Amino acid sequence: MKPLAAAAADYIRLRRALGFKLRHETWWLPDFVAFLESHGSSVITTELALRWAQQPVDGDPTGWAKKLGAIRQFARHHHACDPRTQIPPPDLLPYRRQRQTPHIYTDEEVKSLLQEARRLPDPLVSATYSTLLGLLAATGMRVGEAIGLDEPDVDWPRSLITVRKSKFGKSRHVPLHCSTLTALHDYAQTRDRLCLRPHASSFFISRVGTRVLHQKFHHVFLRLLRFSGIRGQYARRPRLHDLRHTFAVKTVRDWYRAGIDVEQRLPWLSTYLGHVSPTTTYWYLTATPELLTAAGDRLERSWKVQP
Repeated sequence: MKPLAAAAADYIRLRRALGFKLRHETWWLPDFVAFLESHGSSVITTELALRWAQQPVDGDPTGWAKKLGAIRQFARHHHACDPRTQIPPPDLLPYRRQRQTPHIYTDEEVKSLLQEARRLPDPLVSATYSTLLGLLAATGMRVGEAIGLDEPDVDWPRSLITVRKSKFGKSRHVPLHCSTLTALHDYAQTRDRLCLRPHASSFFISRVGTRVLHQKFHHVFLRLLRFSGIRGQYARRPRLHDLRHTFAVKTVRDWYRAGIDVEQRLPWLSTYLGHVSPTTTYWYLTATPELLTAAGDRLERSWKVQP
């Protein structure tokens, strides 16, 4: 019978081959297997799965439910190979998926994050993370898309980035402002000077010349968030993904202020962000005071010109 560690690795490879990203499962499943081994069990049990999922004890119940859900899916798969496997029932740690209110970063907060990233002690790490954060803020790209860029994906003559096989297997071009292209060019020169022999073809590289890991990037971001003193307006801390929300909201706000027909332009924004349809983009447009004010001013102007 295949050991659990090998079974978990095979499960992740299979799911990825089917098109699933499985970012969390990449470290959740090995951690769960190690937890079972520390308790002397080579079999998945509901009791141990529940105990593992509810760590840390002061964690978010929604996070507990997501962790247990990942184990439930793996247990269903593994049950075919090991009938002793217990599948945690779905009514354990139930939760309703709720859309979190995003944190819309101010220009000053983005500048503060970039300044803190530039203060990181290692010059290559500093250049990588400050440029990554700048790219996310300037383009609204997904974190995985930015990290996944390879050297040929930056088209210098045409000032655009090619995002290959991102969410839902879609690829797209992302045009860049000249200032963003300049920042990427400066980073590439710094990167090539500090790392003569990179171990990956990725555009953004780590201190050891490999592709930046999503988990590592997230950990560094939390440090930068703490150092910059940025706090969310709601009962949770701002996220990396909120930079994408911020880009969408500020783009629509600027359209309103410029008197542009937002409804007509929204499909453009959807295409730029890589959304399936404008319906998905609407989720990103949180009703911030600035956005509501801009929309109200636009409506008031339209009423004034009516006969």
